[in-house]
Amino acid sequence: MYAILDIETTGGQYNEEGITEIAIYKFDGHEVVDQFISLVNPEKPIQPFVVKLTGINSAMLRSAPKFYEVAKRIIEITEGCVVVAHNASFDYRVIRTEFKRLGYDYNKPTLCTVELAKKLIPEQKSYSLGKLVRGLGIPIADRHRASGDAMATVKLFKLLLSKDKEKEIVKSFVKTEVKSGMSPKLLDIVENLPSKTGIYYIHNEEGDVIYIGKSKNIKKRVNQHFTGSSNKSKKIQRDVYAVTYEETGSELIALLKESEEIKINKPIYNRAQRRTIFQWALYQEKTEKGYLALKVQKADGRKKEITSFSTQAEGKAFLFKVTEKYNLCQKINGLYDTKKSCFQYDIKQCYGACIDKEQPELYNIRVNEYIKENSFQNNNMVIVDKGRTIEEKSAILVENGIYKGYCFYDLNYQITNIDILKNLIIPMQHNRDIKTIIQSYMKKHKVKVVSF
Repeated sequence: MYAILDIETTGGQYNEEGITEIAIYKFDGHEVVDQFISLVNPEKPIQPFVVKLTGINSAMLRSAPKFYEVAKRIIEITEGCVVVAHNASFDYRVIRTEFKRLGYDYNKPTLCTVELAKKLIPEQKSYSLGKLVRGLGIPIADRHRASGDAMATVKLFKLLLSKDKEKEIVKSFVKTEVKSGMSPKLLDIVENLPSKTGIYYIHNEEGDVIYIGKSKNIKKRVNQHFTGSSNKSKKIQRDVYAVTYEETGSELIALLKESEEIKINKPIYNRAQRRTIFQWALYQEKTEKGYLALKVQKADGRKKEITSFSTQAEGKAFLFKVTEKYNLCQKINGLYDTKKSCFQYDIKQCYGACIDKEQPELYNIRVNEYIKENSFQNNNMVIVDKGRTIEEKSAILVENGIYKGYCFYDLNYQITNIDILKNLIIPMQHNRDIKTIIQSYMKKHKVKVVSF
């Protein structure tokens, strides 16, 4: 759990500030599960510039509770939590000082969204909360009031969690739980997982990720690991300490994240998936007579592929369908070994390229038509898919034919403004696996595509 908070103060000399307002949102990494918002009577005057900035004046605070009256609620809502704030050193220091005055040692692990943003969203013009969230297209209300700033920090932190591909934030959180002496039970772990689409991370006692998977039903899939009898399942059952997850809503984003994050984190029980899972590819080559042939071959990174496949059989089956759909020649495509006409010609679905009856120029038009329709080479597009909630959608960015990454959004201007979209995007690598995952998904599912 994370306690994401913001405070407003009276201003004044170091360690003499008093709290005038506090907002705390208890966040489980996915949604807010509890909150506490209150004005606080600081029992001291407020600096004039602070009144102008926040709109909070002494008259508003006369009937507000004093800090000792809200101290118990602050302890309760932050119990077992990592404290998160924008410029955490300030907020945490002021709160600790207030507790010290009451004779209580308030001690919590902290995370600062300024420092995290500098690491995960580099090259921003400013890391002040207002300018940063505006640049990311995150809406903010009641600026310089505790509740508005704390809620903006929640949304920012959620974005930072998504951008943390090495899972450093989550690993440190799991280690904190280990120190607190929590002992995991498989049934309890499964009980706390959602029956939703997303990606899950199985951690050992050190917090390290030992397995990454994706599923349309995270709870069901993890339960299969915990009840399975295979060697891998038994090892996972033996080593698991915690399971964290990210809901994606979109199955496409879950597939993309699984592929990339396995290669980045190299979990010990994902050995087979660390390498490319698409070992075969479809290439075009020109025959001696000038026909463009489509051939399924062992993947070769030095050659430009059209699409790729997990197995040769899958590639051959796909090529048979393409050959039939575009009235191509089985003989030219290496699917029918004969010195005469191909089978497609015999049933009048090939126009005779196999026996030089059709001119190469006419034949190649159909080959190029297939290539154009089935690749996003040099395309600039945003693929719009489901989000994590009804109000939210996801966006996958392809620029100049290269996959750039994905994001979630709930306001249309966040994807129609390309500069804001690029700030929101969680950057990811473009490779053969990723390209094939996107192409395959677009063939099987209806998705909205926005060109730019």
